[in-house]
Amino acid sequence: MANHKSALKRIRANATKRLRNRYQAKTTRTFIKRLRAAEDKKTGLELLPKVVSMLDRLAKKNVIHKNKAANNKSKLTKFVNGLK
Repeated sequence: MANHKSALKRIRANATKRLRNRYQAKTTRTFIKRLRAAEDKKTGLELLPKVVSMLDRLAKKNVIHKNKAANNKSKLTKFVNGLK
């Protein structure tokens, strides 16, 4: 166990950040599943900007890699464009 005050504070801060990151990543994955389950283009076009924004935010905070975010955005955009 850490003895220094700064190390104890760092442990608390890391735990808080970890919980926040997990929550945001899980929420993003849920929205991606909702988007993939979309039946019509109207629903897809409503969800796509929100999902893209969430992916960009996760990549900016280094929760996910920027290339993973780019790949997801590309695949989801192709999916939405292919909907009728």
